[in-house]
Amino acid sequence: MPNKNAISLRQFTVLVLLMTVGDSLLVLPAIPASEAKHDAWISALAGLAFSLPILWLFGVANRRFQGLSLIEYVHERFGRTFGTVLGLLFLIFPLTCSAVQIREIGDFMITHILPETPIQAIHLLFIAVILFGAAQGLEPIARTAEILFPWFLLLFTTFVLFLFPQIDFRNIQPVLGEGVKPVLRGALTAAAFPYTELVILLMIAPYVTNREKAGKSLIVGAVLGGLVLIMVVSLCICVLGHYVSGSQLYPTYTLAKKISVGLFLERLEAIMAIMWFISAYFKITIYVYALHLGIAQTFKLNGYKPILLPGGMLLVSLSIAIAPNIVHFQTLIVRYWPYLDFLYAIVFPLLVIGAQALRKAENSGPGGAQAR
Repeated sequence: MPNKNAISLRQFTVLVLLMTVGDSLLVLPAIPASEAKHDAWISALAGLAFSLPILWLFGVANRRFQGLSLIEYVHERFGRTFGTVLGLLFLIFPLTCSAVQIREIGDFMITHILPETPIQAIHLLFIAVILFGAAQGLEPIARTAEILFPWFLLLFTTFVLFLFPQIDFRNIQPVLGEGVKPVLRGALTAAAFPYTELVILLMIAPYVTNREKAGKSLIVGAVLGGLVLIMVVSLCICVLGHYVSGSQLYPTYTLAKKISVGLFLERLEAIMAIMWFISAYFKITIYVYALHLGIAQTFKLNGYKPILLPGGMLLVSLSIAIAPNIVHFQTLIVRYWPYLDFLYAIVFPLLVIGAQALRKAENSGPGGAQAR
């Protein structure tokens, strides 16, 4: 499929940063807080540290692609039949991730903002905006992210500054009071949601103008986004305490309610909601774009746009069917989803690298030498 959507390294870095923050901005702090308690900030740091080898693996795999997306590469290396099977197995990941993130938006809206609105209506409205963005192509998505990023940064800076007077460092003491194991359990989730899910970028990294530096740009964007999440987790613990942070579904939204400046600037939850909508929108849009692009590449279609509408309807249905209620949904996300993330983030890149190494070994052998 021809490359008609080239994006710059800066645009790619901004996309990576916003995708790293993504839906984790609102839902992530509760999980390490429930596991590691007042050491949740250490879990967030450890999660970033544990993810660095995986991010490096993404960069290595991208260099092996030689200008191809992951789907195109597996088709070339594994043949039509086996390559199609592998491609479809990979596309299950963006399909389910997109549905889960849409469901998160619906649950949040009916819990805090529009409690009387049917969740299906919220999903339909949000998926309509996502499909519109995905239909424009990768370059307009990246340019829009570049435009909105300064506003995201301004809102985040305002959010931190307004909460700074309420920080109580006694909430993080004693350090490692519960031992190392709870910290490691919290780090598993802190590494899974923000970083391993960036494996989907292997579908769009070939469209970066300077592909040789795309891996470095990915790591930079992920680390910057990770620092934002570490700051948010630390604020939740220092302001709310580990008990409130771990017992709330959306502790960051609760954190925003604590803003009080001069007894007249209060209840600025909109700051957090806008930041979350910006970051979550770009994460879901890239997932939806990569999903339909991958389907088009798998079945050799002329383009992905004709399948956007039926794909969007499938996502709306799947977002409802994936869990019967919010309790079941949260259990699914906390207990099982990190392992799925790690499976796709590690197995597929290693598969790509292994295929390339095997091909080089065959070409360098006696048979390969004779063939040359």
